[in-house]
Amino acid sequence: MLELTMAAVSAADEGATAGMLMADAPSEPGAVLRVGRDKSVCRLSTPDDWLFISRVHLEFLCGPDGGWQVSWLRGSQADPSSEVRLTVGEYAQPIAYGGTVPLPRGGSGEIVIHDRTAPRSINVGFYHEA
Repeated sequence: MLELTMAAVSAADEGATAGMLMADAPSEPGAVLRVGRDKSVCRLSTPDDWLFISRVHLEFLCGPDGGWQVSWLRGSQADPSSEVRLTVGEYAQPIAYGGTVPLPRGGSGEIVIHDRTAPRSINVGFYHEA
């Protein structure tokens, strides 16, 4: 099981968790959870006017072994207007535009999508059951 929580954070409400959204999916090969502005395909939808988020920005995919990975999908722009960072405990790493990284089994962390032009972000917490 992969559990996700998402909060939209702007400078005005830093630290607030009001409006937090949640989604989960069983750890079955091919299971998918998406984050982005397109409500028709994303289980966690961001504000429509936050254009630093693509229609489908992040995709969480369960592999054949039951392990999950997250991909920052390429959007319509060659140069993205956001940055994506994965944090697990004390370890933090950027996720490359178009890149994929595995999520730790039995672990939790956070993926933050930062707007490069304004003090706002989408914070996606995750918990991957072992």
